[in-house]
Amino acid sequence: MAFKGMLKDEDIAAALQHCAAADSFNHKEFFAKVGLAGKSTEDLKKAFYFVDQDKSGFIEEDELKLFLQNFSASARALTDAETKAFLADGDKDGDGMIGVDEFAAMIKG
Repeated sequence: MAFKGMLKDEDIAAALQHCAAADSFNHKEFFAKVGLAGKSTEDLKKAFYFVDQDKSGFIEEDELKLFLQNFSASARALTDAETKAFLADGDKDGDGMIGVDEFAAMIKG
């Protein structure tokens, strides 16, 4: 997967297991469990570009819905409520998308 070499496989598996049930995803807990919270800003920017599937320079709602699948192809899609909460926390400028600096700040925050 995209995060090979940046994150530990066992941390990814544990984080995905923790949010396997619908409506159990908490992005702050996930970032901590998967090991992103302790990464450098440079690594977080690399992670952003893995998640920005269409390479638009922003993570849009449809990309957030499939966020967990960046870590494992068999992971579930986020529910609408999870997706909207994730977007609301990360979208600080209110444009409906998460930019690279917003993404890094959300993980560090």
